[in-house]
Amino acid sequence: MNNDPLLTMLMYFVIPLWFVAGIADWFCHRASDIEHTTGAKESLIHLLMFVQVGLPLAAALIFEVNALLIAGIIVMFFVHEATALWDVSYATSGRHVGPLEQHVHSFLEMIPLMAGLLIIGLHWDQFLALFGQGSEPARFTLELKDNPLPWSYVVTVLAAAALIEFAPYVEELVRGLRARGSRRSATGGDYRHRMSHR
Repeated sequence: MNNDPLLTMLMYFVIPLWFVAGIADWFCHRASDIEHTTGAKESLIHLLMFVQVGLPLAAALIFEVNALLIAGIIVMFFVHEATALWDVSYATSGRHVGPLEQHVHSFLEMIPLMAGLLIIGLHWDQFLALFGQGSEPARFTLELKDNPLPWSYVVTVLAAAALIEFAPYVEELVRGLRARGSRRSATGGDYRHRMSHR
């Protein structure tokens, strides 16, 4: 097991902080009655952002971090930032986004940056190689780690990501879809009622 302090910070501070911020964000959405305001569309954006952060995280936990993974992490960070801007623009058009939720969003935007910088710091030679610098050739292969993280840790993180991050946003999406269905049923019922009295 690697005792590098950067790895320790990533494993036991940054990743748990992501879980805490994610569930706090879900509570903020629930408090703002998201299912009856911006609804399922915003929940789909949240799931998209989860994938944009979760996939690079899972890859870095399981596979050897090289130029390929570092490039993917960098690209996904900027894609996630663009999606976060879309999310906030859409959210504020239909519901109140209070100071607490805005503060939580600041964590959710910066945590991928913190994680990415720590990963780059741990694999500096491959980061330089990505730009044709340093003493190593850039490696663009997908291979399991030579010195894997403890599988108990990997399984715990992936399970926590599924239960604490992914599942609540799916539940949020289901609530939004149900609320949309109820609105459509109510609208259809009102229309049929009006037609029957003509």
